[in-house]
Amino acid sequence: MTTETKRLIRVRTEKSAVFKRGGFGTKPQLSDSWRKPRGQHNKQREQRKAKGALPKPGYGSPVAVRGMHPSGFFEVLVFSEKDLETLDAKTQAIRISAGVGGRKRKALQEKAATAGFKILNTRVIKEPVKKEEPAEEKKEAAKEKKGAKEAKKEAPAKKGAAKADGAKKKSAEEKKPAATAASKSAKPAVKEAVKKEEKAAAKPKAKEAAKAPAKKAAPEKIEKKPADKTGAKKKSSGVKKND
Repeated sequence: MTTETKRLIRVRTEKSAVFKRGGFGTKPQLSDSWRKPRGQHNKQREQRKAKGALPKPGYGSPVAVRGMHPSGFFEVLVFSEKDLETLDAKTQAIRISAGVGGRKRKALQEKAATAGFKILNTRVIKEPVKKEEPAEEKKEAAKEKKGAKEAKKEAPAKKGAAKADGAKKKSAEEKKPAATAASKSAKPAVKEAVKKEEKAAAKPKAKEAAKAPAKKAAPEKIEKKPADKTGAKKKSSGVKKND
């Protein structure tokens, strides 16, 4: 930066003025943004003492340093590394956008620094510190990873086997109702056949029983009473027997 530009920047700061809206500070609903006073009896418009200055051409900054950063460079907003290709490192300084992430920001800052650009909003990006684990813990972690990988590999085979078993079970279940229905329909037929066989076996037995002679009943034994030894005469009826 030349001495002339330094002088002009210093002049710009000395000539700077703050233009506030009339009534700011007395009414809470008014902001400090500038509004031109238009009232007929407005003291600021009439330029009364201590009522606030009005913007005039004399308050403007020198054309050579107008819009220039106090560092002596013109500021440019940058979003990616491609934006650096059209810039001049001697007269322009870059400001990295807030939307750029840490990983891209780090690469962009490194490239801008190598190209000789002035970065107005540099940041120190800390890398995550990796904790060093003991050798035994590393071995255990490696074993766990291997076991997890093997389990993942075995999982599809187990799933396939389970699916095959499920399909077999479903097919068996589908066949069972058909078999049960057939057995149910076959049971009445079997019962009828058994009944017919029993009837056929019972008929010849009945015929044989009809042909066989009936057994004579055993004669009942008559007990003879002993005669009276006293020689009692029998009573005779009055009717004589014919000769």
